[in-house]
Amino acid sequence: MFDIDLWREIFQSINKNRTRSLLSGFTVAFAILLFAILFGLANGLQNTFSEAFNDDANNAIFIYAGRTAKANKGLQAGRRIQFKNEDLDYVKDEFSDKVQYITARIYRNVTATFRNEKNTYNVRAVHPDHQYLEMTLMKEGRYVNQNDIENHTKVVVIGRLVEEDLFLKTTALGKYINLDGIQYKVVGIFTDEGNDNEERIIYMPITTAQRIYGNNDYIDQINLTYNPDMDYDQAIGFGRSLTDKLKNRFDVAASDQRAIRIQNMAEANKNVGQMTGALGIIILIIGFGTLIAGVVGISNIMIFIVKERTKEIGIRKALGATPRSIVSIILIESILITAIAGYFGLLIGMGVLEWAGPMLETYFIKDPSVKPSLIIGATITLIFAGAIAGYLPAKKASKIKPIVALRDD
Repeated sequence: MFDIDLWREIFQSINKNRTRSLLSGFTVAFAILLFAILFGLANGLQNTFSEAFNDDANNAIFIYAGRTAKANKGLQAGRRIQFKNEDLDYVKDEFSDKVQYITARIYRNVTATFRNEKNTYNVRAVHPDHQYLEMTLMKEGRYVNQNDIENHTKVVVIGRLVEEDLFLKTTALGKYINLDGIQYKVVGIFTDEGNDNEERIIYMPITTAQRIYGNNDYIDQINLTYNPDMDYDQAIGFGRSLTDKLKNRFDVAASDQRAIRIQNMAEANKNVGQMTGALGIIILIIGFGTLIAGVVGISNIMIFIVKERTKEIGIRKALGATPRSIVSIILIESILITAIAGYFGLLIGMGVLEWAGPMLETYFIKDPSVKPSLIIGATITLIFAGAIAGYLPAKKASKIKPIVALRDD
């Protein structure tokens, strides 16, 4: 295997038959190139779907209140559904074994000022569990806690970009920010893996907002996460049961789709999973089809190479070469060409994905890439196929008598 004369013969053979070697290598490189690009595009689509949901918990359920679209039990259509604290407590108690985290939300728009800086932001009044639904990451300080809820404290947690907008080079933690004429202490600064808008939000305790904005127990929305031990079908069933119970609680017709609406991430995740699964199967079939085409191509070329070298094999046998040495030369040449070509195909494929990545974002393909281990595995498959394709005819040719091989046309 490490005989220098053997390797010299192999490289001389490759150099002497450049066209043949290039054709063999091109077949392999093109197969690996297509294989890499196809799987890279598939991974890019999966990255897009993953990024679309990365700023919320994957097991979240959002409950919205609207107006009734149909009359029911003597109540007219157009009736506004208003959630209250007691409705949050009802969901928490009724489905205690199915709920992981739960929070209410109240939305407000405020003008925030600090010294000479001023801007308008969205305020979300929430419970402490909200941090886990929004996947909020604390940069400094703390989030809203239960003590804030019980004591109606005037504290806020601001996004990273709110701090940059208003506090410039000064840290916001521990300072007071004015929201529509009321002073709040900044107890935390958070970051969010979603878009920039998520970091321009201000959070405050929901009880504080209820006392200041209306002095009531109204809430705009109920959000929760279901038990992570549930599978998608169980979570979807839980969402439907939750909808039915709330409709019954507010005397809403069962067929009314506007009064109480639920967005269940389990449904979205199941649909995305099915779509990416089907896409993965399609890509896998196409990818392996491309790989099989490469295997067939390299096999045909190897058969032709052995046929072309029949006289050379006869001369080698006449000079005393053993069948094993003849087979080794052809096999090593085949493996060497396939390995080098596969490597170049891998480099080109990954280079194309890297170059086209920014342009593909327009088509909802985010960061298309492929694991090198997958491509290396495909290359090894082609090397193995090329070795088998070269071994069988080489083995057959090595058994031919020298006089017969020399007569071969």
